[in-house]
Amino acid sequence: MIHSMTGFGKASAQLDGKKITVEIKSLNSKGLDLNVRVPQQYRELELDLRNKLSSSLQRGKIDFNIYLENTTEVAPAKVNVPIVKLYVDQLKQVYHTEDTIELLKMAVRMPEALKTEREDIDASEYDAVAQLASEAMDDLIAFRRSEGVALEKEFLHRIANIMTLMNEALHLDGERLQTVKMRLRTAVAELKEAVDENRFEQELIFYLEKYDITEEKVRLENHLNYFIETLAGQEANGRKLGFIAQEMGREINTMGSKANHAGMQRLVVQMKDELEKIKEQILNVL
Repeated sequence: MIHSMTGFGKASAQLDGKKITVEIKSLNSKGLDLNVRVPQQYRELELDLRNKLSSSLQRGKIDFNIYLENTTEVAPAKVNVPIVKLYVDQLKQVYHTEDTIELLKMAVRMPEALKTEREDIDASEYDAVAQLASEAMDDLIAFRRSEGVALEKEFLHRIANIMTLMNEALHLDGERLQTVKMRLRTAVAELKEAVDENRFEQELIFYLEKYDITEEKVRLENHLNYFIETLAGQEANGRKLGFIAQEMGREINTMGSKANHAGMQRLVVQMKDELEKIKEQILNVL
């Protein structure tokens, strides 16, 4: 089963007066492009989180964020009282005023006026954050899997369309070759010259062989079947599907160059259109 590279995962929990939320967003990309943002107090976890994201998500443009919300009434920062008093005394000398409120407003904007005490994080909180990250990744993978089901249905529909168009082109093959024969005989007749019929038949067979699309049909059919087989594989296979689609395109192009028949050329154009829709969606496959 294929997975999409597009997805979203989220997990949150309430822990010791704070709400921790982990969000992961994934978009398509040729490789793995990780963007990890975590609060300062969880920096020790960043390397481990990156390793888990790399091994679990494999490919895609990944945005990983941890949000921390304080749910207690305790202020996250404290006023550095001695420093603020020094600032107020200095400001009095500069502005020559006793308006303490205005002086305080200016003082608290000065460097070191507020201090944030580093909070010691215990192992249980680290474990909780790691667990939330795992839950968010599982949520993202489930999202990718459901998107992959929709993609697989789309691919099978397009492959079936190409199969149908290819078979319709083969039904026209007899008419096409007959038209080519008539065209050549008419051209020879217009020359009003005696022609060795045996030699003409030999040259005609050689000429028609160059327009034969049997090999292209066989190879294209093999590529279509291999594409379906790869869809059902267990490993990440977006790149492989892309390579198979390229080979399908080569065979369709060759059929078009050999067609020499308006009806068949229209069918080839329709096959190309279906293949382009497949290629667009392959960019989203993991």
